[in-house]
Amino acid sequence: MFITPAYAQSGGGSLGLVNLVPLLLIFVIMYFLLIRPQQKKVKQHRVMVSNLRRGDWVITQGGIVGRITRVKDDNEVEIEIDSEQQVRVRLVRSMVTSVIEKAGQSE
Repeated sequence: MFITPAYAQSGGGSLGLVNLVPLLLIFVIMYFLLIRPQQKKVKQHRVMVSNLRRGDWVITQGGIVGRITRVKDDNEVEIEIDSEQQVRVRLVRSMVTSVIEKAGQSE
């Protein structure tokens, strides 16, 4: 009456692989533009954090600049923010974002 019969569309059998190629291409581009550089950055940060020594001037993730006065253990350092007032802060090593000056070196 008012309902017309539905017919299945005839599709090509080889289109499955053709549709998969753009998806793989996008994944490869994302890997080289996003994932790989981020992995390199994480590895560099891990090496920098493991090489922290007493006397290094560092910048923390919160923007605090200070000198490392003591390396407590594998996970924690003590940073002196003000030498006149002897203000010291305990900090987790991974929160150090960069080393300004290594101990014994001057810029």
